[in-house]
Amino acid sequence: MRRDERGAVTAETALALPLLVAVTLAMVWLLTFGVAQMKSTDAAREAARALARGETADRAVALAHEVAPGASVSISEGDGTVTVVVSDQVPSPGGVFDGLSGDTHGEATALREESDDAG
Repeated sequence: MRRDERGAVTAETALALPLLVAVTLAMVWLLTFGVAQMKSTDAAREAARALARGETADRAVALAHEVAPGASVSISEGDGTVTVVVSDQVPSPGGVFDGLSGDTHGEATALREESDDAG
């Protein structure tokens, strides 16, 4: 190694390390966001299924909160159907990048099951 290149590796590492940390945080946040999106969709599906079976709205919301704690749940009823929308907010990674927070939305619609009262 020539004398004028001493310390170049240290300087390059010092410059690259913050970038590597930022990329790692972004990847972790993307994974977290993906999991939160799946939870929102699963929570909406569970709540819609419960309402279709004849469960109460309170029970359906409780089921949605079991899957996605802290999420907001809205229920709407149509002509023989029930639709549940679950929304949640994903915070930024480590609270460092405030602009990277995001919202997830999961929606599920189910046909109401007919009750068999003759039974």
